[in-house]
Amino acid sequence: MADKHYSFFEGVERNFDKAASYAGLSEGLLGQIKACNAIFAMKFPVRTKDGDVNVIEAYRVQHSNHRMPTKGGIRYSLGVNQDEVKALAALMTYKCAVVDVPFGGAKGGVKINPKDYSEEELERITRRYAAELVRKNFIGPGLDVPAPDYGTGPKEMAWIMDTYMTLRHGELEGAGCVTGKPVEQNGVAGRTEATGRGVFYAIREALSYSEDAEKLGLTTGTEGKTMVIQGLGNVGSYTGTISQQEGGVKVIGVAEYEGSIHNPEGIDVAELLKFRAKTGSIIGFPGTTTLEHRGSALELECDILVPAALENQINADNADRIKAKIIAEAANGPVTPEAEAVLLEKGILIIPDMYANAGGVTVSYFEWLKNISHSRFGHMEKRFTSNRYTHLVDMILEMTGKDLSPAQRSMLTSGADELDLVRSGLEETMVTSYQNIRATWKSNPAIPDLRTAAFVYAIKKIGADYMSLGIWP
Repeated sequence: MADKHYSFFEGVERNFDKAASYAGLSEGLLGQIKACNAIFAMKFPVRTKDGDVNVIEAYRVQHSNHRMPTKGGIRYSLGVNQDEVKALAALMTYKCAVVDVPFGGAKGGVKINPKDYSEEELERITRRYAAELVRKNFIGPGLDVPAPDYGTGPKEMAWIMDTYMTLRHGELEGAGCVTGKPVEQNGVAGRTEATGRGVFYAIREALSYSEDAEKLGLTTGTEGKTMVIQGLGNVGSYTGTISQQEGGVKVIGVAEYEGSIHNPEGIDVAELLKFRAKTGSIIGFPGTTTLEHRGSALELECDILVPAALENQINADNADRIKAKIIAEAANGPVTPEAEAVLLEKGILIIPDMYANAGGVTVSYFEWLKNISHSRFGHMEKRFTSNRYTHLVDMILEMTGKDLSPAQRSMLTSGADELDLVRSGLEETMVTSYQNIRATWKSNPAIPDLRTAAFVYAIKKIGADYMSLGIWP
């Protein structure tokens, strides 16, 4: 088929080129925005537990330094290659611009399957990778700030921070060299759920416009909408649980590595996660039917499809069989350009990855701010706010002769803690960003879709940065 030898980076560049004609910028400036600024490809030895030596292939790409530091996750996967990391770094540039996070785009990757290594071996690999980044000045709170991605998490980020601070001993803002750390190791509350929660806010905002919902044959709001999720990792699991608990969504299908399941009456994602943790598989979850193959769930009839695994999952081979009305790209690059043309022709609304999964980098920004300010969010004002609200509520109750239940009083008088503020900031970011993308889309009838609108909006913002900064020397 057309995208059998699909280049992820070429796919990102094709989407860029599609949008560039609407941005009104010079060819030279567009070329600078599009180019990858720096690529660090490395190979290093790591001794395994049996005494052998493995040579590890790894990358760090800084796509754009129009704003500093650059920002982007590190993934551990056998699928890692330079093309993929360049593509992900480029998406990070546009993603940060779309959600108005003041970072340039970067990405890292280590070509391993983490399941093939013990925790001790993973620590050796992670620390050596971090040391290589330090040696080449590809990491630092003012230079380049990694974060978790596919195959990594808070544990790896803590190892990276410790390695950095050992090699850069005494650096005051050293904890800001990486985000996604455990909360007890200078992390921020709400980071683990951030990408999935952001996907939910994106879906909710897209369904808040009656004009757009009617074109899809839907009503506004998320309540009662059917959803299929591909991938129950961090992003997919939180998207599912939050969509159910806070949005009233009915999850009817789930796809994972071991297969896919379906229940038109609904699947409790929280219970499914417990079942999988116990059995090692989603197959056999009570009340569900096992589908023919793991890609079958993608083709179920539903209102919202959430591909939350890896890139190139909806391609020229299966695009014509997709029956969803909305695709929310929780993963990076799950829809190829060939597939997108088919989906748009069918009238499907695609909420693009560079916006939909930007919750992670948004809350990473909050963590970075916390690290460089050396202050926990809410620490200074929570008690003051709570006391002021308590006095205000007491005055109103005394004047009116009314009373409140303990739960009502707590809701009205509690000051915001760190998690409250992080969630509030994330919600504000996702809502405002969608409004900006949609306004760009509706302002020019020639712009065909949301992804193109998001690229146009991002390209204009980055171009404005370059124009105001000037070109040196």
